[in-house]
Amino acid sequence: MEVRHLHYPLPSDFEGTECVLAMGYFDGVHVGHRRVIQKAIDLAKGFGIAAAVMTFDPHPREILGQSGYTQYLTPLDEKLEQLKVMGVEIAYVVQFDISFAAVYPEDFIDEFLLRLRPCHVVVGFDYTFGHKGLGTAFTLQNHAQGRYGLDVISPINRFGEKVSSTLIREYLYSGKIKEATQFLGRPYTVRGSVVHGEKRGRTIGFPTANLKLASPYIVPKNGVYGVRVQIGDRECFGVMNVGIKPTFENERKEKSLEVHILDFSGDLYDQVLAVEFLFFIREEQKFAGVDGLISQIKQDVVTAKAQFSKYVTA
Repeated sequence: MEVRHLHYPLPSDFEGTECVLAMGYFDGVHVGHRRVIQKAIDLAKGFGIAAAVMTFDPHPREILGQSGYTQYLTPLDEKLEQLKVMGVEIAYVVQFDISFAAVYPEDFIDEFLLRLRPCHVVVGFDYTFGHKGLGTAFTLQNHAQGRYGLDVISPINRFGEKVSSTLIREYLYSGKIKEATQFLGRPYTVRGSVVHGEKRGRTIGFPTANLKLASPYIVPKNGVYGVRVQIGDRECFGVMNVGIKPTFENERKEKSLEVHILDFSGDLYDQVLAVEFLFFIREEQKFAGVDGLISQIKQDVVTAKAQFSKYVTA
């Protein structure tokens, strides 16, 4: 997949590639986003041209000062990987800044969109763009004057709710992993490198890999989770604690992600792990002493193992 980083205005010598273009921020690349992107891919195959996606970096809400958007379901690298797996051939990553936010919808179409050479555009039903979000699917259709075709994709509903990145965030913050998985169409995944921690886990019989996130991922609710861990080409299961380890003194109350990988031994320091959240086991809690913590971890492992058989891949 070719990745092209763009900013407004486009340079005078910019040359686009004839394409079918899906547009959106696509944080999470969830099942609703995938319907939009897949429509573009299918149309592109039929037309015999490139399937392209236009996305933005950083999130428009972050630039416009709306709270809650400094962390992502799919930071840019993760999003691009998801697009590549889907079969997108060109990813246009547009720098979103204050000047770009001020561009009027019609100017965006004339001075930016059309120069990418889309013969067809695909957006979600709620897509907005341009100054104050005044541009809508109607604007794309009305202002096009036949210069490109347009498909507007209807929403997907699950559990009686419209699938959205905002709701997936709320599910993760609430520990509702099953619902987040259904909306994403896959387990929520974070990536990070293994760093040196306090090494307390090995002294109580449960060594853990302390994960430093590679990008500003959303971190689910504090608690204990059943997870699947990708270590290179090897797939393992584990139990992850997200939180501040309240049983031990931690004056700074720093949140950590520590995973005890089952049936694994070896040095993981500096290796990059991909961790999929499969299910929530329990709330994080403070124990009166280490013995109580050890007993509970043993129970957590038993609880997790009872469910892992449902997640074994062929």
